Formats: sequence, C-alpha cells, structure tokens
Amino acid sequence: METILNIVRDYGLLSYAILFLYCGLKSGSLPLFAGIAAHFGALNVALVATVVFAGGYLGDELRFYLGRKYGVAKLSSNPRYRQSVNTAKLLLDRYGKAYIFLYRYPKGMRTIGALPVALSDMRWPVFTALNFASAVTWTFALVGTGYLFGSALEHTVGDNWGLFSVGLLAAFSLMTYLAWRRVSALAKETPRAESTTLATRL
Repeated sequence: METILNIVRDYGLLSYAILFLYCGLKSGSLPLFAGIAAHFGALNVALVATVVFAGGYLGDELRFYLGRKYGVAKLSSNPRYRQSVNTAKLLLDRYGKAYIFLYRYPKGMRTIGALPVALSDMRWPVFTALNFASAVTWTFALVGTGYLFGSALEHTVGDNWGLFSVGLLAAFSLMTYLAWRRVSALAKETPRAESTTLATRL
C-alpha cells in the first residue's frame, strides 16, 4: 500500500492514466487498492471511479468492435487464444446476457470476454447498455469496497500495511483463480461435438 501511495505522489495525474489503461486491458486488484488510496486522500475518489469505469467500459467496447469487424481468426492465430474465446462462447451460450456481468471477474477472461459477444447476433445497442451496467457494477464492487472499508482497514491493520496488502492480494487472486477453475469446469461439461461446432464457427 505504501508503494502505491508513493507512486501516486511521484506521478500525480499520470496515476489516473495508468489506472485507466490498466482497467481497459484487464480486471485485477488495482482498482481495489486505488479505492483504498482514495480513502487516505492520495487520490480523488470521484476521479478514481470515473477512470475505472471508463477503462472498463471503453476497453470492452473496443474489443466488441474489433471482434465484430475482424473476427477472432484475424485478431490472433494463437491456438490457446482461440480456445479461450471458444470457452467464453460456451459460457455466453449457457448464461446469455448475464455473461456480460460475469466475465470481468475470472482470471484471464476479461481480455477476451467481449469477443464472443461480438460473434453472436447481439445488437450493439444491447451490448453497450449491458456493458455500461456491468462496468458500473464492477467499479462499485472494487473501488467502493476499497474506499468504504478504508477506515475500518486503517484501524484494524495499523502499521502492518505490507502484510495486509499481501494478504488482500492473495485473497483476491484466490477468488479469481477459483472463478477460473469454475469456468474451465463448465467448459468441460459441454459435449465435445458442441465444442467442435463452435470452434468451426470461430
């Protein structure tokens, strides 16, 4: 936590740009720690929430656009990449529109989460509305948790921020890992024939 606060002091407004790019590319623990930093006054909580939301929303809008314009094959020829998109497509088929609220959280899903939606027949106005709501939910879940519980954490943790930060990061990593394990298990439950058909479509 002290390292994050030092980065904020050293880079000032550039910290918000870094946070925006981070949230545009992936889902991770940084928005949570940014919320805690905002509680301590190192960052402006309104700006933190704005850039986290903007990065989360616009990043997926860009992936949706690229997926719809170019398709998965033109974006990457990596077999593992295409298999990840295939797994995400299976989850989209299983959960429908709720998938857009789910793919931000499991490890590794965010970077490809919007691509299978782009390959479906979902219209852009529907996707962008759901993406907007999903980004708002994600922002409140991470930034809000960090900020609202910052006071309680301050009194509980005291001077042991280093140990607490490691513990918090470990807990967050464990949750994302378990979510990814669940995603993988759901994908394996799908019949092989269905997976082959989807792979052909991609």
